[in-house]
Amino acid sequence: MIDEIQVQNLALIRDASFAPCPGLTVITGETGAGKTALLSALKLLMGARASTDLIRDGEETLSVSGRFFHRETPVDDELIVSRRVGADGRSRATVNGSMASMGELAQIVGPTIDLCGQFEHQQLMKPATHVHMLDAWVGEKVTNALAAYQAAFADAHEAAVELDRVQNARETTTAKLDEARFTLRRIDEVDPLEGEYEQLMHDLEIAEHAESLAMSASAAYEALSGDNGALDALNAAASALETGGRVDAELSALAQSLREVGYVIEDVSASARDYRDNIEFDPETLAAQQERFSQMQGLLRAFGPYMENVFAARAEAAEIVSLVDDSAERLKAAQRRVDEAEAALAQAADALDDARSEAAPRFAAEVSAVMARLEMGGAELVCEQQRLDRASWTKTGPSQFEFLYRPGAGMQARPLARIASGGEVSRVMLAIKVVLGADDDVDTLVFDEVDAGVGGAVAVALAEVIAHLARTHQVIVVTHLAQVAVHGDAHYVVRRHEGDAGVETQLSPISDEAREHEIARMLSGSATETSLAHARELLASAKQ
Repeated sequence: MIDEIQVQNLALIRDASFAPCPGLTVITGETGAGKTALLSALKLLMGARASTDLIRDGEETLSVSGRFFHRETPVDDELIVSRRVGADGRSRATVNGSMASMGELAQIVGPTIDLCGQFEHQQLMKPATHVHMLDAWVGEKVTNALAAYQAAFADAHEAAVELDRVQNARETTTAKLDEARFTLRRIDEVDPLEGEYEQLMHDLEIAEHAESLAMSASAAYEALSGDNGALDALNAAASALETGGRVDAELSALAQSLREVGYVIEDVSASARDYRDNIEFDPETLAAQQERFSQMQGLLRAFGPYMENVFAARAEAAEIVSLVDDSAERLKAAQRRVDEAEAALAQAADALDDARSEAAPRFAAEVSAVMARLEMGGAELVCEQQRLDRASWTKTGPSQFEFLYRPGAGMQARPLARIASGGEVSRVMLAIKVVLGADDDVDTLVFDEVDAGVGGAVAVALAEVIAHLARTHQVIVVTHLAQVAVHGDAHYVVRRHEGDAGVETQLSPISDEAREHEIARMLSGSATETSLAHARELLASAKQ
């Protein structure tokens, strides 16, 4: 949820700070005061595209920063996000001090906030999103069924790809098949082993320099163990130190160190002697190795440049030959796998559809009940589910799912985008959010004039529903309705101020008497004794 937002030089805002409470925060002010500028700032933190038109006149840069944390996590587990937009159109963002792209902002901040403006009902107006809302409400039963369906869907796709590959292989041209057979025969004639080429390179290097290597090992052995060699000198030094050690233990320690060095030298000497004695030069073996090495170099020239390429070429050729030679059997096996995968998918699809179709009427009934509380008369939400042709199935499911809107009893249910007005869509969305409650994975809901065109009893009902929604979400509402504003746990007012620096939007928290005057202004346009009394009455009733 949002802990605090700071804005500089955005639209009419020069410098403003906004700290909404965890419950319901209301933002009020006269039309044209600049309330929506704060929402523009929030969109920038969510990764929205920036426009230089947002920069305050006379300034070169706008900046927005915000502190966020999840409702379920400790307050100190926070996220600091900032965004700067320059007059040159360049935009820079950081997350916890590290540079971030706009896409990363959309991934990190975007999913935690739902902007529900009068003209921003994208989720509700897109039928593809409706099934996700139902799934979020149903919970584990649908989640498990969906996971099983998606696993079966992926398996069926893989089986179909394999079948297609086998079928296409049957149509392999004669030239391609002949080339594959030649490649297979050419490589198998040499029959290289993994690591053999590298070992041959090493062995040939040893064989070609066998005499010089033997001389090097022999010279080292003589220097270490020959007459007057290093070991004789070392032993003499150790003996001298041991004699002195009978008087001073310090010399004994030095002698011991030399003896330990002697053991190492003896080991090296013995290894050098063995290397000298074991190195062999066999002309026949060398010739065979050179011939084998030449064969492998021929393969590298044809299929290289590395042995990995040679092995890959053989595997590819063997696969082509096998697909053709064993096409009937492989086709039968691939078709059998497709049949089995499709049967499992159909079963998983039925289970998923059953889980959704069982829950959909209950979800629609609960949403419709909230719609009735919002004074929407006999209007209802209807969940329509239609099984699609197999070719149209997606990872989401085998059926098309959509919320429909029925304006009244006996009337035909139609898609929301075709029949509902903006105000009706706002209230339907609000009803869905209330029903989703804590199951919705969005922390913060922002309503921009959700009360447009609403008054009287509808306004009272709308206020009560928004207050109810704030029990499970952080809710921020830009409103013109006093009936909504009085329910706010925190109240900010936006004012338009004209000073020496020009027109400026100021955002200030209000309470007590200042809040009474703002509610009175919303009721009658000015704070009269009558409107103030009415304001106090509304505030008092909202606390009950």
